[in-house]
Amino acid sequence: MCTRYALEYDLPELKYISDAASRSALAARFLDTHGRPIVTDGEVRPTDIVPVIAPNSKGLKTVFPMQWGFAMKDNKRTLFNARVESAGSKPTFRSAWKSMRCIIPASFYYEWQHYKSPDGKVKTGDKYAIQPAGCTITWLCGLYRIENGYPVFVVLTKEPTAELAAIHDRMPLIMPSDRIEDWINPYSDPDNLVQYALSDMIIEKTG
Repeated sequence: MCTRYALEYDLPELKYISDAASRSALAARFLDTHGRPIVTDGEVRPTDIVPVIAPNSKGLKTVFPMQWGFAMKDNKRTLFNARVESAGSKPTFRSAWKSMRCIIPASFYYEWQHYKSPDGKVKTGDKYAIQPAGCTITWLCGLYRIENGYPVFVVLTKEPTAELAAIHDRMPLIMPSDRIEDWINPYSDPDNLVQYALSDMIIEKTG
């Protein structure tokens, strides 16, 4: 599961991406109608508006501001993640899985350790910052759609590695940088791309 991640504006690549999103006309529309600016630095939470990579109308890789979360029938944003194993078959995600995939740039993602107490209840423990080994940018895989004229997204999750399973039973799907364009290409087959997901992670306990 992924419901928190971090952006570090001082990283050159993230600065370029964040600036591109902030300059877009869509960013001004989000501010006018939602009253909230794009988050470009620090901890990102569900419902935040953040830079996301997706194809434009000409199929070119472009940075857009998007809001985190799909709204359900009650108009509350209750879906922030989608399971990669079932996204292609569930009505909520099926169309986006086929042709509306995106990449959410991050420095790293956060996870809280989940464990069972002696009474059988699930408890939350230490907080960890996690990113792929040898990388400064974590390219989270997502799905997006348009709601009321604005793009929104969810983060895809998968079964964790053995090491991460000790912390949580899910982890985000993360692509290497050389697969970003393949992932967002609406004509590519996402089922064939899942095999390239990164699994070697650096895990650090944080405050």
